[in-house]
Amino acid sequence: MNQINELKNAKGEIDEEGIKKIIPYDEPFLFISKVLSLSSNRIVTIKELTGKEDFFKGHFVGFPIMPGALTVEGMGQAATLLARSNIPNHYEKDVLAYKLKEVKFMAPIMPGDDVRFEIDLIAQDERGAIMKGKAFVKENLVAEALLMLAIVDKAQFRSKFTK
Repeated sequence: MNQINELKNAKGEIDEEGIKKIIPYDEPFLFISKVLSLSSNRIVTIKELTGKEDFFKGHFVGFPIMPGALTVEGMGQAATLLARSNIPNHYEKDVLAYKLKEVKFMAPIMPGDDVRFEIDLIAQDERGAIMKGKAFVKENLVAEALLMLAIVDKAQFRSKFTK
């Protein structure tokens, strides 16, 4: 966590540039704008939606809402950040979605909403992690999921699937 703690500002937050140094994502597929807080067993992040994101143009035309799969992706990216914060050599690893369970959507996410992802660590070892994720707009719970992540050796994994 020490390398990741160095990316925090005075408020304990990590900005988008810092996030991109930790997880292998960038626009247009980065679903975290800022890390609000991070400890060894919990992360709270936010995704600020402008309403100009491409997915709003074609998902529920005339009544644009954020796709549920992308809401889960945001939870997964936050969970990846949390898992990596507990891996001393996290740059040598890839953290992958392994299994999703108990995924529920309670309300739509609309253009201009700020989505807050709250992820709690249930268990983690060198092979993977289990986390409970929730997504909120303001104080309203809009989605939740149980996320199971695999932690693999980056070089071995990538060489296995390189053509």
